[in-house]
Amino acid sequence: QVQLVESGGGLVQAGGSLRLSCVVVERTSSTNVMGWFRQAPGKEREFVAAASVNGASIYYAAFVKGQFTISKDNTKNTVYLQMNSLKPEDTAVYYCAAGTYTGFLREARYEYWGQGTQVTVTS
Repeated sequence: QVQLVESGGGLVQAGGSLRLSCVVVERTSSTNVMGWFRQAPGKEREFVAAASVNGASIYYAAFVKGQFTISKDNTKNTVYLQMNSLKPEDTAVYYCAAGTYTGFLREARYEYWGQGTQVTVTS
């Protein structure tokens, strides 16, 4: 059982920054990858970024282009998503997820999801 709790969302003006946090509460788990996804109103959920639990690999969606950074603090069981230069089109509910992969992070399968945190960017 893996429980994920996100925080850090909010309302920000275009050009601003936010850092999302996801605390991982694990009891038993074989997960080896953490990811961030987002879902904008009326759109499908899309992948944003992923990081292997051992810190060896990081993978970003093509649209990120250096705007977002995923990181982990294993001492705090927390994964972060630093979001800079935010734009109104970044408005979405952001979800943290945990899963497994055996080759490429882009092929990871996510089994556990947080409740989501709302990010709203105003122009």
